[in-house]
Amino acid sequence: MQTATHLDREHCVRAVQSKDARFDGWFYTAVLTTRIYCRPSCPVVPPKPGNMTFYPSAAACQQAGFRACKRCRPDTSPGSPQWNQRADLVARAMRLIGDGVVDREGVPGLAARLGYSTRQVERQLLAELGAGPLALARAQRAQTARLLIETTALPMAEIAFAAGFSSVRAFNDTVREVYALSPSELRHRVPAGRASGGGTPGTLCLRLPFRAPLNPSNLFGHLAATAVPGVEEWLPRSPDDAGGALTGAYRRTLRLPYGHGIVALAPRPDHIACRLTLSDLRDLAVAISRCRRLLDLDADPVAVDDRLRTDPLLAPLVDRAPGRRVPRTVDEAEFAVRAVLGQQVSTAAARTHAARLVTAHGKPLDDPEGGLTHLFPSPEELAAVDPETLAMPRTRRTTFTTLVGRLADGSLHLGVESDWAEARTRLLALPGFGPWTVDVIAMRALGDPDAFLPTDLGIRRAAGELGLPSTPAALTARAEAWRPWRAYAVQYLWATDSHPINFLPV
Repeated sequence: MQTATHLDREHCVRAVQSKDARFDGWFYTAVLTTRIYCRPSCPVVPPKPGNMTFYPSAAACQQAGFRACKRCRPDTSPGSPQWNQRADLVARAMRLIGDGVVDREGVPGLAARLGYSTRQVERQLLAELGAGPLALARAQRAQTARLLIETTALPMAEIAFAAGFSSVRAFNDTVREVYALSPSELRHRVPAGRASGGGTPGTLCLRLPFRAPLNPSNLFGHLAATAVPGVEEWLPRSPDDAGGALTGAYRRTLRLPYGHGIVALAPRPDHIACRLTLSDLRDLAVAISRCRRLLDLDADPVAVDDRLRTDPLLAPLVDRAPGRRVPRTVDEAEFAVRAVLGQQVSTAAARTHAARLVTAHGKPLDDPEGGLTHLFPSPEELAAVDPETLAMPRTRRTTFTTLVGRLADGSLHLGVESDWAEARTRLLALPGFGPWTVDVIAMRALGDPDAFLPTDLGIRRAAGELGLPSTPAALTARAEAWRPWRAYAVQYLWATDSHPINFLPV
């Protein structure tokens, strides 16, 4: 499969005829005779190749006058893996649109964050995706509206504004155009008992799709082992779980554009169970986007594992437990602060330092279902802290205060729109930031799939056990063959150890 700009028709037809779910989200099949669009894995009998045309985005299908298939629900496909493996203008724009920037700040706000003119942003998105930023944001609003219609009992007027529509009329017209059903008809199609928002206002239960395989061990193991008390926790699976509070789950608090939230995420064989409680439902699309990013759910594990298997020393690790993801973050600034707190200390010590900051400076919140007590403090809150009250060595204190100061005044950006190379350069210029700290931030906060940690003690130990070069320079040279997926190679190398980050908690 080529890039979205130049969809290869022959490959697309083969993917549709074989119902290959791996390509769900990569492209969409529009059927000329029925005027509907589907995901490649749609279970219906494939149309004749002459009746198929292909689009790189759902928004492009909608602009061309096609409506979403009611059988395969293409709007629920995993996102394209391209937007999380690239750092060019289009990829950064797509990450920002997913984060709701167009709805909150408009196209001028999107362009300003990217450092380009609105005309240039629109031109590049249209050229690659067949739709501009307004159409892409509109498609996302339609998907959010459908989620709220099907999983809550909210009045339609409330759903319209929660999904980001400017009027109830625009909401009704868009839903009818995209789904060929009115909002009320969509709700009536939901089987009895499927809408499971729970009894708590603002709570929704969702299924987050992913491309198989997915190995949850290192993903949830890492999040649970490094969880900051008060902000994160692991709830063990309860044998008498009756579908109320989600158990066997990672839970954490979320700082969101319109308010705050609490999310519980639990691995299931064919999806991630997600239970979101939001103080403002306008944050739904952003919260889902950040949870997907946290768990790396839009990755293409087959492409990653195929590349890593070309190294005969990595191949057995991949074959033993394929589908490892890179655990990321819901808040890039938070992770950068935690990376500094974790410099040259154990995982337990890093959690202790972070918990002290949270207790002293985080915003308290109520959690009736568990032990979450605070939001992680923002850079602005941390920049106001008296450095003398920080229980850390003086040099690390300087590193910490410089980082939060730059994040607070806006001279350092680590958001989804970040240019990875520029962010690395700016981080390396800060006192106390060496290659390990910068690369771990690049891997888990910026989302660079090729970030590599050749100086990491766990990586060097694993390399020595496997017969790989153990010196940083030699290991980096060997890892050239693993590009552009070296961050995933890190996960496989870490998995050779018995550290708790590598095991799904019980």
